[in-house]
Amino acid sequence: MCKRLFDFVLSALLLLAFSPVLLGAMLAVWLQDYHSPFYIATRVGRNGHPFRMVKLRSMVINADRAGVDSTSNNDRRITAVGRFIRTFKLDELSQLWNVLTGDMSMVGPRPNVPNETARYTDEENMLLATKPGITDIASIVFSDEGQILADSADPDLDYNRLIRPWKSRLGILYIQNRSLAMDLTLIALTAVAIFSRRQALRGVDRILANMNAPEDVRIVARRDMALQPSAPPGAQRPVIAADLYGDRAVA
Repeated sequence: MCKRLFDFVLSALLLLAFSPVLLGAMLAVWLQDYHSPFYIATRVGRNGHPFRMVKLRSMVINADRAGVDSTSNNDRRITAVGRFIRTFKLDELSQLWNVLTGDMSMVGPRPNVPNETARYTDEENMLLATKPGITDIASIVFSDEGQILADSADPDLDYNRLIRPWKSRLGILYIQNRSLAMDLTLIALTAVAIFSRRQALRGVDRILANMNAPEDVRIVARRDMALQPSAPPGAQRPVIAADLYGDRAVA
């Protein structure tokens, strides 16, 4: 109840405070192609229930028909206005509406698409035990997700091999150690990350140290080294193409 009250009050205040910015961004998106400035995306919420997440549209109309769930920075579907929106995380601000209505929380594991949650291991299903959030530890650590996937020939496969394993482990650690104090810290670090990612990562490392996180998780979260293919929590090996595409996988 305390977390829900916190979410409701803070999302209402932030929507009010940022309404001029959001209205300006909405107008800019609409003027570029005269279509709705919103992209209503189906995501999987608490206990596996789907909900409709509100995002400011950063891509061309019908971009989701391409069948690609992961987005790189050089994805041709991203519009000129969309690049600005993504740089300053304005598409995340619009999700305050989902927090206000109760589908999301301010802090929690990021909501995923049905295709991705269907691949969750039993251990990863713990991520669905709580409301998804606008930000969490992994959102700060992988705020450069688009850059990581920028030169990828297969963004979905590389996401599952490089990012998903650690994103899931960080989400599980958050759920096991969450508190209102941690939520406030993560919200502050999310704002810091827009201007100084390195400083935000130092703050994340302090959080992980306080919760006695495994050393391999802390090493990856510092983002000092290139990411390597890893197994998702509860799996024995990294994801391969056949896991995603079955008979359609190309050797």
